[in-house]
Amino acid sequence: MRLTFHGAAGEVTGSSLLVEAADVRFLVDCGMFQGGREAPRKNREAYARDLGRLDFVLLTHAHVDHCGLLPRFAAAGRHAPQIYCTKPTADLVPVMLKDSAHVQTRGANRRPRGRRTPVTEAPLYTAEDVDRLALRLIGVPYDVEFKPHPDVSVRLRSA
Repeated sequence: MRLTFHGAAGEVTGSSLLVEAADVRFLVDCGMFQGGREAPRKNREAYARDLGRLDFVLLTHAHVDHCGLLPRFAAAGRHAPQIYCTKPTADLVPVMLKDSAHVQTRGANRRPRGRRTPVTEAPLYTAEDVDRLALRLIGVPYDVEFKPHPDVSVRLRSA
């Protein structure tokens, strides 16, 4: 088994763990980096990172530092992985991500203190991307074992 940390290693935001074992590849979380001057750059790099083929994504909960970059899969259409999480998380994720998209859109043409010209930075995703992503969310009841892949069994528990 091989684990690759793409976030939340050496810091507490941007949770994203790639798990590779035998014939399965999956991601646990796909979160945004928050706070600090480097967060916007880290988010752009993480959003653009080629993760290769993913069989599925496991989402631990709906905080933006765990789910904030999931809309990256919205454009992949039928090749996008299914995203498994608890039913309450599946209900909250679209709300959280639409708010995130709104905040990004609002800050797209901001004028940093001391600068005369605004910094134009396109949002990572839109509310429409979130709507497409929501179709990939599969809400699973707590404490019910399921198989997102023939070689993987998962049981989501309340921590």
